[in-house]
Amino acid sequence: MDSDSTEKGAVFETPVNAVTPVNTTNVDITRSTPVLEKRFNLLSACATGITTGNTWTALGGAIIASLYNGGPPGIIYEFIAVSVFYWFIAASIAELASAIPASGGVYHWATVTAGPRYGRVCGWFAGWLNCLAWTFGISANCSIIGSMIIYAYSLFHPTFEPQRWQVFICYLITCWGCCFTVMFANRALPMINRIGSFLIVGGLFVTIVVCAVMPSRNGKGYASNKFVWSDWSNGTGYSSNAFVFLAGMLNGAFAVGTPDCVTHIAEEIPQAARNLPKVLLCQVAIGFVTAICYMISMFYAINDLPTIFEAESICPLGDIYLQATGSKAGALGLLLVIMLPIFCATIGCYITAGRTLYTLGRDNAAPFASKLGAVSPQWHSPLYATLACGIFSTCMGAVYIGSLAAFNAFIGSFILLTTLSYLLAILPHLLTGRKNVRPGPFWMGRAGFLVNAISCIYIPVSFVIYCFPYALPTSVESMNYTSVITVGLAFLVGLWWLVHGRDNYVGPDMGLLSQEI
Repeated sequence: MDSDSTEKGAVFETPVNAVTPVNTTNVDITRSTPVLEKRFNLLSACATGITTGNTWTALGGAIIASLYNGGPPGIIYEFIAVSVFYWFIAASIAELASAIPASGGVYHWATVTAGPRYGRVCGWFAGWLNCLAWTFGISANCSIIGSMIIYAYSLFHPTFEPQRWQVFICYLITCWGCCFTVMFANRALPMINRIGSFLIVGGLFVTIVVCAVMPSRNGKGYASNKFVWSDWSNGTGYSSNAFVFLAGMLNGAFAVGTPDCVTHIAEEIPQAARNLPKVLLCQVAIGFVTAICYMISMFYAINDLPTIFEAESICPLGDIYLQATGSKAGALGLLLVIMLPIFCATIGCYITAGRTLYTLGRDNAAPFASKLGAVSPQWHSPLYATLACGIFSTCMGAVYIGSLAAFNAFIGSFILLTTLSYLLAILPHLLTGRKNVRPGPFWMGRAGFLVNAISCIYIPVSFVIYCFPYALPTSVESMNYTSVITVGLAFLVGLWWLVHGRDNYVGPDMGLLSQEI
């Protein structure tokens, strides 16, 4: 136990004006559950945040959807705008993580900030929505890697016609390769994440150099300054460019919308109350800088954007790389440079999703709680929780085979589910005058009211905008079903609350948890 983090661990010692932590009379399941070992230091925790956040590679993997919302200048300015809002969210999360450093993340924070009356239900919904979101993050990464692998094969086989089932095979290999890594290589995870962070930074450097040099070598030249910075193009069918800009922020949000990822290894970091805010700052800063550099270098290397739109490729980013390098080998090399970090990011998503489900099981919020809430004494990891995430992701891959529209709706709900889970922790914190949490080492004081308020305004506004159809006119296949998915999942979580949670779930024992941290 780290004495400093215990003494300053916010809610763990109740101040006069604070609400008594939830579940002070019931015996918590953590009493008989092995705790996770502290295998991460500050450096490896920063590497985990950078790798799981994976900002520039996430932008590249979903580039074609972004280009419809304003073209290259739209992507750049929309990314900057949404990043600013996520800085406020990240600051709010860093403050709560410093005060309540627990692997449940928003699940624990919402339990405390909402007070004894609403804490159980707020924590319940925040935990489940966040857990579901991260399993969709796993699926998104696996599908991106699968598409890139099949595209790479098609580069050298012109008569080959990609099929969904082929992507699904690559999806499964990625899905279970990452799952087994997290399950059985827990001791190696800090090193894997350090390697992942090196691949992200090194891969960006390689990509920038290639995109900067090759267009002049292959004779195609560079895009104009106007094309990159001011040539706005609206391919959505909406008449309002302002709305197109706001809707286009979704693509940037997909890349930067993971500020809570590293908080789920709080119980595996020494002095988590002090170190988590530093890790979040590192993740956000490096993610923003690398993404901006990547976008600028890539857009200057594009010389025929209409061709990319018309190709309807399984991997539009591969077509962009093909234009930039002028060679199939060059395009393949750049795809490998981006695939490796995404693979490491998928491992990070498994860490986050598995740890979140583990805490839900540990507090009897999940079915089969004795299994999902246990740490394997042999492998020192939440074995069954991680396995459950792998099974769920496999089912999502089956959805990809059946309906691409349905799969995209599930993946698109990642941003809505994560931000809703953040809202369930930040909004009660604001509405209660920020009095239910004792300040941790990082505390914003009065400025926190403004930061929390901006976060709470952005989240519901963005929720509404991101539920609009992606383009007009719309059809059954192109309709945006994320609102249906999000509401449906929230309904199922609520139903599980009525069936199980209301009578059996008591919430985390924050006092006991502080002793473990």
